[in-house]
Amino acid sequence: MFRRRIVTAFLAYVILVPALTFAQQATAPKVYTAPADVIAKIRDEGLNRSQVLKHLSYLTDVIGGRLTNSPNIKRANEWTRDTMASWGMKARLEPWGPFGRGWALKEFSAEVIEPTSFTVIAYPKAWSPSTNGTVTSEVIRLAINSDEDFVKYKGQLRGKIVLISPLRELKAAWDPMAHRYSEEELAKLSSAPDPNAPRPSAASGQGQPNPQMSERMRRFMMQAKIASFVVDEGAAVMIDNSPMGSGGTVFVSGAMVAQEVPTSLNQMFGRNRLQPYHKEAEAKMVPQMTMATEDYNRLIRMIEAGVKPRMKVHIRAEYYDNDPMGQNTIAEIPGTDPKLKDEIVMLGGHLDSWHSGTGATDNAAGCAVAMEAARILLASGLKPRRTIRVALWSGEEQGLLGSNAYVKQHFGELRGAPLFGPPDPNAPKPELVKAADYDKLSVYFNLDNGTGRIRGVYMQGNSAVRPIFEEWLKPFADLGAMTLTMANTGGTDHLSFDRIGLPGFQFIQDEIEYDTRTHHSNQDVFDRIQADDMKQAATIMAAFVYQAAMMDERFPRKPTP
Repeated sequence: MFRRRIVTAFLAYVILVPALTFAQQATAPKVYTAPADVIAKIRDEGLNRSQVLKHLSYLTDVIGGRLTNSPNIKRANEWTRDTMASWGMKARLEPWGPFGRGWALKEFSAEVIEPTSFTVIAYPKAWSPSTNGTVTSEVIRLAINSDEDFVKYKGQLRGKIVLISPLRELKAAWDPMAHRYSEEELAKLSSAPDPNAPRPSAASGQGQPNPQMSERMRRFMMQAKIASFVVDEGAAVMIDNSPMGSGGTVFVSGAMVAQEVPTSLNQMFGRNRLQPYHKEAEAKMVPQMTMATEDYNRLIRMIEAGVKPRMKVHIRAEYYDNDPMGQNTIAEIPGTDPKLKDEIVMLGGHLDSWHSGTGATDNAAGCAVAMEAARILLASGLKPRRTIRVALWSGEEQGLLGSNAYVKQHFGELRGAPLFGPPDPNAPKPELVKAADYDKLSVYFNLDNGTGRIRGVYMQGNSAVRPIFEEWLKPFADLGAMTLTMANTGGTDHLSFDRIGLPGFQFIQDEIEYDTRTHHSNQDVFDRIQADDMKQAATIMAAFVYQAAMMDERFPRKPTP
């Protein structure tokens, strides 16, 4: 899931901005509920003979981190395709793109050698270039808070190892890192207002730019300037501080590219910006890594004490330019009703991850649950009326790229609307252009909030689905799934469907350690998975998609944008 980092927070913010306005709600169809014996069969298979941990272990322990277009994501695409095909599903890989080059880390070491020796905890950023062999050099701290500060470092960085982040204060962790929703929190979520309700006008003094977002924008712009300065000055290695976490947890994502400083959200995240996975970006990057805060802060304090520390850093990375296309794994259980078999019920999560961990909670968990939900239905001998289609996306961490490309090809696009950021008020109104299967999709269900059990559903402002979900959750109240909220949630692949008026939903999940420990970090590994939560999630997902596939009518939609 691409959110809740300083950089990705912008993405999460702007993708939450509604691209569509809906004048009214659709009328809910007659609620279909599966017979009690069918639900019992799904529960028995999902809770007592689960294979979800088997899927998860192979994706994480054997294949490992799955950076988009890396050799590992291609292995994961092929393994998930072949595994679901072995269950009797019709499975294939669908290319999208072009995305750009792949990347994999081959060798890495980093240690301080003067005035004392110690190995640091750090990880190279994805798509970072290699160092020229082993770099041994002085460590320089950049203390830049304004444009005026750059001049004092002019001509001092060539061949140096440069720290670009400030010291980050760490305090004792008095609060537990893991968290489940309390009854009070769930009640507050269930009473969230309709996101499609009229909003306060700017004239009333409300609806003005968010001060926090403005400050993040300012910091991002300054980081872009610093990255360009470090490249221009010929530094050997660039290091930043893990933006959160402690105890050796490192939150690390993609490398920074020296380029024109953005002046707006649209410019910042427009697809025309040079990304680190573009081949031409290599000349505009220096080798770079993110360091655990305890080690990073120690270096800062050494420099403040008048010491000149020296480090040895070795990064050997490999780029892959032979195939710029990304791939989504697609697998189907064919529908059996002659009139409805061409309609589709979809479920999925994103297969790609970042690289310092093994992408367990983000998002092998969601992919394993989607696969297991399909396996449960097959093992239970159930015959859906509509076709059930599992989709495991790639390119999610770079901005929902795989699901957006798939939705555009099969279902349609909102032409003229920016993928990220607010629409240009002077541009023509966006136009919905439907593709061949727009009217065939019934609903898409997504899981991408970590390893926590399902607690309910975000309804994405679609009140017509409430009576359906209320009935479908009743058999799982004993498993803690009871909450419905009108609220939208952002940063996951259901938005690719929702933005063009198709029913797309993300489940509410317990946070567990998602934000505090595992999201985009070196601790996102199999051992942080909650086994019983995954079994519960797969069981509920199976029941939801089966009942959606058995309805007489298509899932209720918001009015066509």
